[in-house]
Amino acid sequence: MVEFSRYYINFMRELFTNLGNFFRKIFEALGDVFYRDIKVYIDNLIKASEKFNLIDWAIFFIVTIINLIFVAFVFIRLYQYLRKYIRFVKREVEKDELLEEISLLNLKTSELIDEKNKILAMKVSTMGGGVMPSYQDEVDEEFGDSEEVVETESRFIKLIEVDEEYKDKITTVTMTDEDTINLEQLVERFVNFAASQLGLYYSKKTVAIFIAGMATSRLMILEGISGTGKTSLPYAMGKFFNNDASIISVQPAWRDRTELIGYLNEFTKKFNESDFLKSVYEATYREDLSFIILDEMNLARVEYYFAEFLSIMEMPNPDEWKIEIVPNDQPGDPINLEDGKLKVPYNLWFVGTANKDDSTFTITDKVYDRAIPIVMNTKAEYIDAPYTNSITMSYEYLDSLFRDAEANNKITPKTLDSLMKLDLFITAKFKITFGNRIMKQIRQFIPIYVACGRSELEGLDYLCANKIFRKFESLNLAFLHDEIDELIILIDKLFGKDNFVESISLLESYKSD
Repeated sequence: MVEFSRYYINFMRELFTNLGNFFRKIFEALGDVFYRDIKVYIDNLIKASEKFNLIDWAIFFIVTIINLIFVAFVFIRLYQYLRKYIRFVKREVEKDELLEEISLLNLKTSELIDEKNKILAMKVSTMGGGVMPSYQDEVDEEFGDSEEVVETESRFIKLIEVDEEYKDKITTVTMTDEDTINLEQLVERFVNFAASQLGLYYSKKTVAIFIAGMATSRLMILEGISGTGKTSLPYAMGKFFNNDASIISVQPAWRDRTELIGYLNEFTKKFNESDFLKSVYEATYREDLSFIILDEMNLARVEYYFAEFLSIMEMPNPDEWKIEIVPNDQPGDPINLEDGKLKVPYNLWFVGTANKDDSTFTITDKVYDRAIPIVMNTKAEYIDAPYTNSITMSYEYLDSLFRDAEANNKITPKTLDSLMKLDLFITAKFKITFGNRIMKQIRQFIPIYVACGRSELEGLDYLCANKIFRKFESLNLAFLHDEIDELIILIDKLFGKDNFVESISLLESYKSD
């Protein structure tokens, strides 16, 4: 025990000696840095400065200022980091205190609830027994059964209003003998109606393109300069068919489908319905023709907010044109929603208007390929038309006119052969092709256009200019002048001189760019 005591005393003496040396050396080092070394630095500076000239002194002051700034920056940053750390620690402490306070409040709340239940139990026992009513029973007794409220209250307000409006309404379209006209008479009658009743003037060619476009696609894009009647054309169509078109103003902030159709508010459990959704839903009740105008549709990116509609309307079976509105059905949902999906009706067309300026987005080929563009850069001349009434027409009747036109006005074999040769040339020289979608549109558009009183080559010229040659804008046209000249010569050879006026005019404009 004596030996161990001697060892332990020596160990502790040595340990404290080493600790003392450690702290002594630290203080000596601090003294060297902040006193003795500084004195040495100053002495060295004084000796060296005896040989300084003016330039040396200037450099000395500049370097000294830079060093002082650097040191000040380091200390400021250290101060900021320390301050942030203190704030962070303070916030964490406050959070812990709040959580602890919340826990205490929860504990007190549960104690109060237990005490309340005991008091109620004592009251019941003094009344001679029986079952203690629950809190929910008290609420049900005072306000009624909550489940009944849920069942009768719908999360769709606007769509339920449509259901109520059409509840006892006869929607069957009854056409008179005056309404059973052919497509050429339809064009003539609309032109006269718009001029005589609305003061709007359109050429027969523009109206024929619109009617043929209806047979080809459910989306039409009216583009051109302002004041040429882009919005008023589908508006006049709605008046003409006795079913006013819905005008939806596209907003620049639109990014996805929720901006277009609305969304389910998870907090209120209500669906924020848009006017667009209400118009689509209302069309499901009707048997006549319906139009929705997307005014200035390229203020936002069409391929973003309208993407789902573009996709479903590509499906060959119209019965599959369904948009999911909500994930599932609930009691009180609108009648025409099936499993939370809304079917886009056959009798509905979307008509977008588009200006080309710095405030708008470029409409992509994905959208153009699925739509029928209608270029309106000039105002039609005044028409002295006789007073003409509107028309009542069912979708079924108009569709029968389209089917008859397709059967009776098929594209001639010579035109199809010339079209194939044109396609091969464009593919080889410009790496652009017609594609199956555009060929299908040509086969649908041309027969209807001819039935509207126009010519086959005029309709083909229009489609080639606005669906094929329009794509040349993405090419480096400055190096393609010779190829464009060859293309113009081939067009005159295949279709006859002066028959493709619109296409050749567009190609000539590319050469001047």
